[in-house]
Amino acid sequence: MTEEAPTNWKHWLQDRVFVAMIGLMRLLPYAWRVQFFGWITSRVISPLAGYDRRVRDNLAKILPEMDKAEVERIVRAVPNNVGRNLIEMYSGRQFIARAAKYPPRGDGLAALEQARASGRPVVIVTGHFGNYLAARANLIARGYRIGGLYRPMDNAYFNHHYVAAMEEIGKPMFPRGTKGLGQMIRFLKEGGMLGLLLDQRMVQGARLSFFGHEALTALSAAELALKYDALLIPVYAIRKENGLDFDILVEAPIPQASAEAMTQALNDSLEALVRQHMDQWFWIHRRWKP
Repeated sequence: MTEEAPTNWKHWLQDRVFVAMIGLMRLLPYAWRVQFFGWITSRVISPLAGYDRRVRDNLAKILPEMDKAEVERIVRAVPNNVGRNLIEMYSGRQFIARAAKYPPRGDGLAALEQARASGRPVVIVTGHFGNYLAARANLIARGYRIGGLYRPMDNAYFNHHYVAAMEEIGKPMFPRGTKGLGQMIRFLKEGGMLGLLLDQRMVQGARLSFFGHEALTALSAAELALKYDALLIPVYAIRKENGLDFDILVEAPIPQASAEAMTQALNDSLEALVRQHMDQWFWIHRRWKP
């Protein structure tokens, strides 16, 4: 696409700046690269983009009693983690090696392995926490075939290498839309494992609870699990204290119930983990917007 004359000069220029920045970062050793880009995102990009204000607003709404010093720590730590996520995604095999370094743990491992052995489909649900791509990379490195659903970016130039970076971690990747949905369903019906993110506001979502406040939440993961008799398993990648490695947690499958009850259980699962690691969830999201 970028070899042709740009059809949108603004998007093309934005993409060229981004590509140049990532290219420079990749000249650094992996550990330096991840730490430095996390720092840049936290100290430079976040204040300019308004992320600092959004984190403060969310914390004030959800946890108004939080100590001011802790709020400011989270304001700096959240965009640092976001920056690390981004540069990790564009670090290919080096990131995959770090993500796969430690074996996963959790009560859901046996169920996940049994599903693979029997060909039963699995819907793996995670959130914008730690680095969700690390969980997928870890399990793929151990022989699990896990597809992913993504929303194509508005900037087509950016979308081209964005999808390529995710596909380097693992295929297949399904774009949101009619064609991608059909491919995703076939993959799941054939016994595939599908990774979904469930912690962003969905306008047509169900009015469920997250941190004690109403949060519009998509029921799609639970509905897929019920329709295709798939296991519904929460999986997370918790960033370790060194900021580079991950602890992969595979929780027990969510019992079958109504789609609303199963999705609320997913919200509760993520909330419990976020409360243990407040600085690893993307508090920049407009999660509780009416």
